[in-house]
Amino acid sequence: MTSDPLLLTGELDEATGRLLRTVTTLGAADIAAPSLLPGWTRAHVLTHLARNADAFVNLLTAARTGEAIPMYASPEARTADIEAGAGRGPADLMDDLRHSSQRFTAAVAEMPVEAWGATVQTRRGPWPAAMLVWGRLREVEVHHVDLGAGYRPADWPDAFAQRLLHEVAAGLAGNPDAPAMVLRFDGVRHELVVGDPEGAPTITGPAPELAAWLTGRSAGDTLTVTPDGPLPTPPEWI
Repeated sequence: MTSDPLLLTGELDEATGRLLRTVTTLGAADIAAPSLLPGWTRAHVLTHLARNADAFVNLLTAARTGEAIPMYASPEARTADIEAGAGRGPADLMDDLRHSSQRFTAAVAEMPVEAWGATVQTRRGPWPAAMLVWGRLREVEVHHVDLGAGYRPADWPDAFAQRLLHEVAAGLAGNPDAPAMVLRFDGVRHELVVGDPEGAPTITGPAPELAAWLTGRSAGDTLTVTPDGPLPTPPEWI
């Protein structure tokens, strides 16, 4: 697995293409219908994805120029932009999402090699600029599922699912609220350990389903627990 931004651009292009193809199937009633995210319609999710692309452009520009450019003007402005855009119809949402994605692609192409070594300020703190393409790929793939429009975690490419699973498990390892567990991919000897493995349950399943469960995108119904028992309750993924 890699987080190299230049190697991930192809995966991001493919993920964005899949997302846009889903959007083309949605009519006005579909766009206004609830998404899988509480309180958000599908239009909210699509508007967020468009504004997120622009926010990542801000961070790429900051890395390239050295200017202190925030991801969003403010948390309030982020929320207001999403609400303002959520009342639009399918054509406007599609155009916005396509054009904002193109702006992100252009900003990546403008990055000199040395700029990828910069540190930028995200909503949740400092982040390596080299991780921004991965961050955008994660947004596109996870929120594509959140649309509730037929794209499921099982549709995630395995490389993406494994990368997401590793990232989430690493975050849980430093979270005192996370239950101890061993995560085992189907057909793979490699395991990810959260907390003290002594006596901890082993959760087994496909990488996409494990990642979906840990990120709150699945109830984990297809996963198995050894020894037999209920699934642990992971903390909310943010």
